[in-house]
Amino acid sequence: MTAIRLLLVDDDPLVRAGLSLMLGGADDIEIVGEAADGDEVEELVDRTRPDVVLMDIRMPSVDGLAATELLRRRADAPHIVLLTTFHADEQVLRALRAGAAGFVLKDTAPADIVDAVRRVAAGDPVLSPTVTRQLMAHAAGTPAGGSAGRRRARARTRLAALNDREREVAVAVGRGHANAGIAAELYMSVATVKTHVSRVLAKLGLDNRVQIALLVHDAGLLEDTQEG
Repeated sequence: MTAIRLLLVDDDPLVRAGLSLMLGGADDIEIVGEAADGDEVEELVDRTRPDVVLMDIRMPSVDGLAATELLRRRADAPHIVLLTTFHADEQVLRALRAGAAGFVLKDTAPADIVDAVRRVAAGDPVLSPTVTRQLMAHAAGTPAGGSAGRRRARARTRLAALNDREREVAVAVGRGHANAGIAAELYMSVATVKTHVSRVLAKLGLDNRVQIALLVHDAGLLEDTQEG
C-alpha cells in the first residue's frame, strides 16, 4: 500500500509536533514536510508533492484561507483539510467554497484526525455532523435580501442543471449524509449514489461534496425540505 503523503502547516510548533507524532505513527501516512505559515506552502508542495495538506486556518502572515485559494488553482492541487476551532463565519465558508476538503476541529480525538486524513486522501471530503449543523444554522440565520438574496438566486440557477434524482442526492449531501445513508434514504445502491454524486460535481463544476452542501445551503433547499 502506498503511504499517504501529508504536509503539516501550523504556526504553533507544539501543535505541529503533536500532529507529527500522532499522524506519523500511522503505518499508511508519511509526513513529507512541515511549515509554520501559509507563505511557505506553495514551495513545499512543489518540493514534497503531498496528497493531503493539513493546515491551520489562522496564521500570522498568509492564513489557511489564502493558502487554500492559491493551492486550489493548481492543476495538481492536493486535498486540503483545515485545522481550526470551527465557527460558521464567512472566512470558513469562503475556504469551503475555495475547495477545502473539510475541517478538523483542534479538539478532535487523535484517531478521528487520522481517519479524516485517510478519508480525504481517498476522495471522501470530511463534512462532519458538527460542521453541517453550523452551516445549517448560518444558512438559516442569513437574511433573504441583499447579497444573500442574489447568492440564493445564483445557486438555484446553477442547481437547475440537475435532474430530479441528482437534486435529491445533492440535498442529501447538504444534510451531511454519507453515501450509505443516502442510498438507504433514496432506495438506491451505494454505487448508484456515487455515480450521481460524480455527475452532480461534473455538472456544477465543483471539486467536492462539501461544495455541493454549500450550494444547497445557499439555494435554501434545506429550508424547503424542512418546510415540506
